[in-house]
Amino acid sequence: MNGVESVTAALHADELHWSPDGCASLGGGLLNSAVKLDAMFRDLGRDFGADESRFPSMIAAAALAPVGYLKSFPHHATFAASARRDQLAKLAQNGPCEPIPADTLETVSHVLTPAACYHFYPRLAGRRLDEALYLTTACQCHRRENCYELLRRQWCFWMREIVCIGTRETVERFTVSCQLRINTGLRRLGLDASWQTATDSFFDPAHDPKALAQRVEPAKLELCLPDGLAVASINSHRSFFGECFGIRMADEAAHSACVAFGIERWLFALLARYGADPADWPSLDVPL
Repeated sequence: MNGVESVTAALHADELHWSPDGCASLGGGLLNSAVKLDAMFRDLGRDFGADESRFPSMIAAAALAPVGYLKSFPHHATFAASARRDQLAKLAQNGPCEPIPADTLETVSHVLTPAACYHFYPRLAGRRLDEALYLTTACQCHRRENCYELLRRQWCFWMREIVCIGTRETVERFTVSCQLRINTGLRRLGLDASWQTATDSFFDPAHDPKALAQRVEPAKLELCLPDGLAVASINSHRSFFGECFGIRMADEAAHSACVAFGIERWLFALLARYGADPADWPSLDVPL
């Protein structure tokens, strides 16, 4: 059974629901497997002593301004909007299938979370660190795309991230250790995937010269299935976020890196490899 057949079987089993606008919902054994996958990745962070945080589903656009997210990726952003109080009557008269008129909405100030780790850096702004920080969170993230594929490329999806902020040497040890641990997990799960160099999604190749620097000195590794779908990534930010948010360590801008896992994409990889019944999959209760 290939990936498409397995996903179709999950749909028929009523454990997976899909809206063509890029939104999926999970239930039954598939949801249980997603929870276990997230716990597996969370526990990798805990092995580094990572504190877990839970964040709201949106982040202020002003908090993303220091990194220029909207300058580089306005096409990926999904905005949170609320109704103008002087336009409530007009909004209430809007037809049930009609688009909501833009003039009934307040000025937009928040973006739905585009990447889980973005929440950490604004709250650490101006901090001087005495020791490295290890952090983790799981968020429902949102990115607009030209097209969507069930479990593979979605408008909203779950992302688990583990973040290290510290010296360059500490961050490098963190990324190397994570890569080795993930490789061990891949072998245990019997998944065929390989690491490939990519341009960091924090920088837009068309508009940001930092992207060119990353081609010379690659800073992003993607863990890709044979068809090219990335299920995880290791992102070395160097001192970018430290400089943007004034986070310092040892009188220098702190370095940082994050390891990100797309939960639905891991589900797809397991579905494609082992079929639609999670009972036939390897145990997801074993640490990476």
